[in-house]
Amino acid sequence: MTFGGILTAMVTPFAPDGSLDVDASARLIGHLLDNGSDGLVLAGTTGEGSTMDGDEKVRLWELGVAEAGGAPVIAGTGSNDTRHTVELTQRAEQTGVSAALVVAPYYNKPNRAGLLAHYRAVAEATELPIVIYNIPSRSVVDMPNDLLAELAQIPNIVAVKQSRYEDLAPIEGLDLLAGNDDSLADVLGMGGTGGILVSANLIGEQMRRLIDEPADRAELQVGVTRLFQALTVAPLAASVKTALGMLGMDVGGVRLPYVELTEHERGHIRSALEAQGLLEKV
Repeated sequence: MTFGGILTAMVTPFAPDGSLDVDASARLIGHLLDNGSDGLVLAGTTGEGSTMDGDEKVRLWELGVAEAGGAPVIAGTGSNDTRHTVELTQRAEQTGVSAALVVAPYYNKPNRAGLLAHYRAVAEATELPIVIYNIPSRSVVDMPNDLLAELAQIPNIVAVKQSRYEDLAPIEGLDLLAGNDDSLADVLGMGGTGGILVSANLIGEQMRRLIDEPADRAELQVGVTRLFQALTVAPLAASVKTALGMLGMDVGGVRLPYVELTEHERGHIRSALEAQGLLEKV
Protein backbone atom coordinates (compact mmCIF):
# COMPACT_ATOMS: atom_id res chain seq x y z
CA MET A 1 0.00 0.00 0.00
CA THR A 2 1.33 3.43 -0.95
CA PHE A 3 0.70 6.18 1.56
CA GLY A 4 0.11 9.51 -0.08
CA GLY A 5 -2.35 12.12 -1.23
CA ILE A 6 -3.80 14.65 1.19
CA LEU A 7 -3.69 13.04 4.62
CA THR A 8 -5.19 15.52 7.03
CA ALA A 9 -3.78 15.80 10.54
CA MET A 10 -7.23 16.17 12.07
CA VAL A 11 -7.89 18.25 15.17
CA THR A 12 -9.67 16.34 17.92
CA PRO A 13 -13.03 17.85 18.87
CA PHE A 14 -13.62 18.21 22.61
CA ALA A 15 -16.89 18.76 24.45
CA PRO A 16 -17.37 21.75 26.80
CA ASP A 17 -16.23 19.59 29.74
CA GLY A 18 -13.00 18.74 27.91
CA SER A 19 -13.94 15.16 27.04
CA LEU A 20 -13.76 13.64 23.56
CA ASP A 21 -16.75 14.83 21.52
CA VAL A 22 -17.70 11.73 19.56
CA ASP A 23 -20.50 13.31 17.54
CA ALA A 24 -18.41 16.31 16.50
CA SER A 25 -15.54 13.99 15.62
CA ALA A 26 -17.76 11.93 13.34
CA ARG A 27 -19.04 15.08 11.63
CA LEU A 28 -15.52 16.41 11.13
CA ILE A 29 -14.28 13.09 9.71
CA GLY A 30 -17.07 13.12 7.14
CA HIS A 31 -16.54 16.78 6.31
CA LEU A 32 -12.82 16.37 5.70
CA LEU A 33 -13.21 13.29 3.54
CA ASP A 34 -15.85 15.11 1.50
CA ASN A 35 -13.58 18.12 1.04
CA GLY A 36 -10.25 17.06 -0.38
CA SER A 37 -8.83 14.67 2.20
CA ASP A 38 -7.74 11.26 0.95
CA GLY A 39 -7.21 10.00 4.49
CA LEU A 40 -6.77 11.13 8.06
CA VAL A 41 -4.23 11.07 10.85
CA LEU A 42 -5.98 10.79 14.22
CA ALA A 43 -4.47 11.64 17.61
CA GLY A 44 -1.34 13.12 16.10
CA THR A 45 0.33 16.37 17.08
CA THR A 46 -2.45 18.60 15.73
CA GLY A 47 -4.96 16.19 17.24
CA GLU A 48 -3.54 16.91 20.71
CA GLY A 49 -2.56 13.28 21.07
CA SER A 50 -0.03 14.18 23.74
CA THR A 51 -2.85 15.17 26.12
CA MET A 52 -5.18 12.26 25.31
CA ASP A 53 -5.14 9.04 27.28
CA GLY A 54 -4.98 5.64 25.64
CA ASP A 55 -8.68 4.89 25.90
CA GLU A 56 -9.59 8.19 24.26
CA LYS A 57 -7.21 7.49 21.40
CA VAL A 58 -8.63 4.02 20.87
CA ARG A 59 -12.16 5.41 20.82
CA LEU A 60 -11.14 8.00 18.24
CA TRP A 61 -9.39 5.41 16.07
CA GLU A 62 -12.41 3.11 16.23
CA LEU A 63 -14.63 6.00 15.23
CA GLY A 64 -12.32 6.93 12.38
CA VAL A 65 -12.34 3.41 10.96
CA ALA A 66 -16.13 3.24 11.26
CA GLU A 67 -16.74 6.63 9.63
CA ALA A 68 -14.01 6.74 6.98
CA GLY A 69 -15.69 4.44 4.48
CA GLY A 70 -12.46 2.64 3.67
CA ALA A 71 -10.28 5.76 3.41
CA PRO A 72 -6.90 5.38 5.14
CA VAL A 73 -6.88 6.13 8.85
CA ILE A 74 -3.44 6.52 10.41
CA ALA A 75 -3.16 6.36 14.19
CA GLY A 76 -0.74 8.60 16.02
CA THR A 77 0.80 6.08 18.42
CA GLY A 78 4.25 7.52 19.08
CA SER A 79 5.59 8.67 22.42
CA ASN A 80 8.98 9.01 24.10
CA ASP A 81 8.49 5.68 25.90
CA THR A 82 9.08 2.64 23.69
CA ARG A 83 6.94 0.32 25.84
CA HIS A 84 4.03 2.78 25.73
CA THR A 85 4.43 3.24 21.98
CA VAL A 86 4.35 -0.53 21.47
CA GLU A 87 1.21 -0.81 23.60
CA LEU A 88 -0.59 1.99 21.75
CA THR A 89 0.44 0.61 18.36
CA GLN A 90 -0.88 -2.84 19.25
CA ARG A 91 -4.15 -1.33 20.47
CA ALA A 92 -4.39 0.70 17.28
CA GLU A 93 -3.89 -2.44 15.21
CA GLN A 94 -6.87 -4.03 16.92
CA THR A 95 -9.11 -1.13 15.82
CA GLY A 96 -8.43 -1.80 12.14
CA VAL A 97 -6.51 1.38 11.28
CA SER A 98 -4.40 1.45 8.13
CA ALA A 99 -1.06 2.41 9.69
CA ALA A 100 0.64 3.93 12.72
CA LEU A 101 2.47 7.26 12.76
CA VAL A 102 5.41 6.96 15.17
CA VAL A 103 7.28 10.11 16.12
CA ALA A 104 10.95 10.08 17.03
CA PRO A 105 11.14 9.89 20.83
CA TYR A 106 11.07 13.43 22.18
CA TYR A 107 12.79 14.77 25.31
CA ASN A 108 14.90 11.61 25.85
CA LYS A 109 17.18 12.61 22.95
CA PRO A 110 18.24 9.05 22.00
CA ASN A 111 21.34 8.47 19.88
CA ARG A 112 21.34 6.66 16.54
CA ALA A 113 21.48 3.22 18.13
CA GLY A 114 18.58 4.13 20.41
CA LEU A 115 16.46 5.36 17.50
CA LEU A 116 17.12 2.16 15.57
CA ALA A 117 16.24 0.04 18.60
CA HIS A 118 13.08 2.05 19.27
CA TYR A 119 11.68 1.70 15.76
CA ARG A 120 12.72 -1.93 15.52
CA ALA A 121 10.89 -2.74 18.75
CA VAL A 122 7.71 -1.01 17.58
CA ALA A 123 7.79 -2.54 14.10
CA GLU A 124 8.39 -6.06 15.41
CA ALA A 125 5.43 -5.76 17.79
CA THR A 126 2.84 -5.18 15.05
CA GLU A 127 1.88 -6.05 11.50
CA LEU A 128 0.73 -2.50 10.87
CA PRO A 129 2.65 -0.38 8.37
CA ILE A 130 4.73 2.19 10.25
CA VAL A 131 5.13 5.80 9.14
CA ILE A 132 8.20 7.42 10.70
CA TYR A 133 7.63 10.97 11.92
CA ASN A 134 10.78 13.08 11.78
CA ILE A 135 10.15 16.45 13.41
CA PRO A 136 13.31 17.84 14.98
CA SER A 137 11.61 21.04 16.14
CA ARG A 138 9.57 18.98 18.62
CA SER A 139 11.60 15.83 19.22
CA VAL A 140 15.05 17.52 19.39
CA VAL A 141 16.64 14.70 17.36
CA ASP A 142 16.83 14.86 13.57
CA MET A 143 17.06 11.57 11.73
CA PRO A 144 19.47 11.94 8.79
CA ASN A 145 18.66 10.39 5.44
CA ASP A 146 21.12 7.54 5.86
CA LEU A 147 19.42 6.56 9.12
CA LEU A 148 16.02 6.72 7.43
CA ALA A 149 17.40 4.48 4.67
CA GLU A 150 18.56 2.00 7.31
CA LEU A 151 15.13 2.05 8.95
CA ALA A 152 13.56 1.44 5.54
CA GLN A 153 15.13 -2.03 5.60
CA ILE A 154 12.67 -3.02 8.35
CA PRO A 155 9.85 -4.66 6.36
CA ASN A 156 6.82 -2.82 7.77
CA ILE A 157 8.41 0.63 7.99
CA VAL A 158 6.97 2.06 4.79
CA ALA A 159 6.96 5.88 4.84
CA VAL A 160 8.37 8.98 6.47
CA LYS A 161 6.58 12.17 7.41
CA GLN A 162 9.39 14.64 6.89
CA SER A 163 8.88 17.77 9.01
CA ARG A 164 12.13 19.55 8.31
CA TYR A 165 13.10 21.86 5.47
CA GLU A 166 16.76 21.00 5.02
CA ASP A 167 18.10 17.97 3.16
CA LEU A 168 14.73 16.83 1.88
CA ALA A 169 15.28 13.89 -0.43
CA PRO A 170 13.58 10.67 -1.53
CA ILE A 171 14.54 7.64 0.55
CA GLU A 172 14.62 4.28 -1.20
CA GLY A 173 12.00 2.03 0.32
CA LEU A 174 9.96 4.81 1.94
CA ASP A 175 7.04 6.88 0.70
CA LEU A 176 8.04 10.51 1.25
CA LEU A 177 5.33 12.64 2.87
CA ALA A 178 5.53 16.38 3.47
CA GLY A 179 5.14 17.15 7.15
CA ASN A 180 5.16 20.92 6.67
CA ASP A 181 2.33 22.32 4.60
CA ASP A 182 4.54 24.86 2.89
CA SER A 183 6.92 22.16 1.66
CA LEU A 184 4.26 20.08 -0.10
CA ALA A 185 5.06 21.44 -3.56
CA ASP A 186 8.79 20.78 -3.10
CA VAL A 187 8.19 17.26 -1.79
CA LEU A 188 5.85 16.41 -4.66
CA GLY A 189 8.39 17.78 -7.10
CA MET A 190 11.05 15.35 -5.88
CA GLY A 191 8.78 12.34 -6.16
CA GLY A 192 7.00 12.48 -2.82
CA THR A 193 3.61 10.83 -2.58
CA GLY A 194 1.73 13.53 -0.65
CA GLY A 195 1.65 15.05 2.79
CA ILE A 196 0.30 14.86 6.32
CA LEU A 197 -1.06 18.36 6.49
CA VAL A 198 -2.64 20.73 8.99
CA SER A 199 -4.24 23.34 6.75
CA ALA A 200 -6.22 20.60 5.00
CA ASN A 201 -8.58 20.83 7.97
CA LEU A 202 -9.60 24.12 6.31
CA ILE A 203 -8.61 24.02 2.63
CA GLY A 204 -8.43 20.37 1.70
CA GLU A 205 -9.67 20.90 -1.83
CA GLN A 206 -7.07 23.62 -2.51
CA MET A 207 -4.31 21.37 -1.15
CA ARG A 208 -5.55 18.53 -3.32
CA ARG A 209 -5.00 20.77 -6.37
CA LEU A 210 -1.26 20.82 -5.64
CA ILE A 211 -1.27 17.10 -6.39
CA ASP A 212 -3.74 17.15 -9.28
CA GLU A 213 -2.39 20.22 -11.13
CA PRO A 214 1.40 19.87 -11.23
CA ALA A 215 1.83 22.54 -13.91
CA ASP A 216 0.33 25.14 -11.56
CA ARG A 217 1.88 23.77 -8.38
CA ALA A 218 4.22 26.67 -7.63
CA GLU A 219 1.49 29.26 -8.10
CA LEU A 220 -0.97 27.27 -6.03
CA GLN A 221 1.57 26.94 -3.21
CA VAL A 222 2.04 30.71 -3.12
CA GLY A 223 -1.72 31.15 -3.06
CA VAL A 224 -2.13 29.33 0.23
CA THR A 225 1.04 30.51 1.96
CA ARG A 226 -0.63 33.38 3.81
CA LEU A 227 -2.95 30.96 5.55
CA PHE A 228 -0.03 28.70 6.53
CA GLN A 229 1.75 31.67 8.04
CA ALA A 230 -1.33 32.93 9.87
CA LEU A 231 -1.93 29.56 11.51
CA THR A 232 1.50 29.76 13.16
CA VAL A 233 0.42 32.77 15.22
CA ALA A 234 -0.39 30.22 17.97
CA PRO A 235 0.05 26.46 18.42
CA LEU A 236 -1.48 24.86 15.36
CA ALA A 237 -4.12 22.84 17.18
CA ALA A 238 -5.49 26.02 18.75
CA SER A 239 -5.23 28.02 15.52
CA VAL A 240 -7.01 25.42 13.41
CA LYS A 241 -9.77 24.94 15.95
CA THR A 242 -10.29 28.69 16.04
CA ALA A 243 -10.42 28.83 12.25
CA LEU A 244 -12.88 25.94 12.04
CA GLY A 245 -15.09 27.70 14.56
CA MET A 246 -15.06 30.84 12.41
CA LEU A 247 -16.14 28.67 9.47
CA GLY A 248 -19.08 27.27 11.42
CA MET A 249 -17.57 23.95 12.48
CA ASP A 250 -17.82 23.58 16.27
CA VAL A 251 -14.87 21.46 17.38
CA GLY A 252 -14.60 22.78 20.93
CA GLY A 253 -11.61 24.14 22.74
CA VAL A 254 -8.09 22.95 23.47
CA ARG A 255 -6.56 21.21 26.45
CA LEU A 256 -3.89 22.72 28.62
CA PRO A 257 -1.08 23.51 28.17
CA TYR A 258 -2.65 24.98 25.01
CA VAL A 259 -4.86 28.01 25.59
CA GLU A 260 -7.43 29.86 23.54
CA LEU A 261 -6.26 32.52 21.11
CA THR A 262 -6.21 36.19 22.02
CA GLU A 263 -8.30 38.68 20.05
CA HIS A 264 -5.13 39.83 18.30
CA GLU A 265 -4.31 36.26 17.27
CA ARG A 266 -7.90 35.66 16.19
CA GLY A 267 -7.63 38.74 13.98
CA HIS A 268 -4.67 37.21 12.14
CA ILE A 269 -6.66 34.05 11.51
CA ARG A 270 -9.76 35.90 10.38
CA SER A 271 -7.79 38.10 7.97
CA ALA A 272 -6.17 35.05 6.40
CA LEU A 273 -9.50 33.27 6.01
CA GLU A 274 -10.93 36.41 4.38
CA ALA A 275 -7.95 36.61 2.01
CA GLN A 276 -8.50 32.95 1.14
CA GLY A 277 -12.12 33.70 0.27
CA LEU A 278 -13.45 31.51 3.05
CA LEU A 279 -15.00 34.37 5.03
CA GLU A 280 -16.60 37.61 3.95
CA LYS A 281 -14.72 40.73 5.05
CA VAL A 282 -16.34 42.56 7.95
